[in-house]
Amino acid sequence: MNRTIYIGLTIILLFGSAFLLMHSEKSNSEVSDWSINATTIEACTCPMFCQCYFNTEPAGHEHAEGESTHYCKFNMAWKINEGHYGDVNLDGVTFWIAGDLGEGWEDGEVDWAKLHFDPSVTSEQKEGITEILGPLFPAEWQSFSLEEDLSIQWEANSNDATALLNNGRAGEMRLATPATALNNEPAVLTNIQYWGAPRNDGFVMMPNTVQAYRIGDNTYESNGTNGFMITIDMNSNDI
Repeated sequence: MNRTIYIGLTIILLFGSAFLLMHSEKSNSEVSDWSINATTIEACTCPMFCQCYFNTEPAGHEHAEGESTHYCKFNMAWKINEGHYGDVNLDGVTFWIAGDLGEGWEDGEVDWAKLHFDPSVTSEQKEGITEILGPLFPAEWQSFSLEEDLSIQWEANSNDATALLNNGRAGEMRLATPATALNNEPAVLTNIQYWGAPRNDGFVMMPNTVQAYRIGDNTYESNGTNGFMITIDMNSNDI
């Protein structure tokens, strides 16, 4: 599984939102039965709430010289609540995706993403997740690479969420309920599509106090920007 997955790009626009679709090298013809219910702790460099769900370019970021660059540098820490890929049990599997959507996708290009599994994930589970990522993110990127296994710490409740990659040395997200919430209930945005997932329970709004990816050639860090949790549900019959 130590291979790099290279992918081109397709863009699908639906109700004014952009959904990016990713295809892995493997074909899912060998295993036709799979399902996942999974929750992600997610954050990016866009202001709250990430405008990528409603536009064809990310937020602009001002530089000292007055110029503005558009990018959405993100982290996703996934935990599968229940799932299987054929006979392979996926319950409890955790993985991390870091990347950048780039300046925009009107011209049919997004930039890169990197995938890390927790060392506890078996090779069979990795194969299943890699295959499921195709319909979950049903698009193509300039590059999508499978990186080294690193420990993933994942903790969340209705008020805050924390995800650490290699104890924070490689990646870090810390999210909290917005101060503008009226009460102790989660602030939830509903009826918005999340990538290729046909069902979700809504975006639980949690701006980050920090979100960072700290290894390799594409490091970044932001504070006080977009963050949320969302639980998605999908299976092979949805494809």
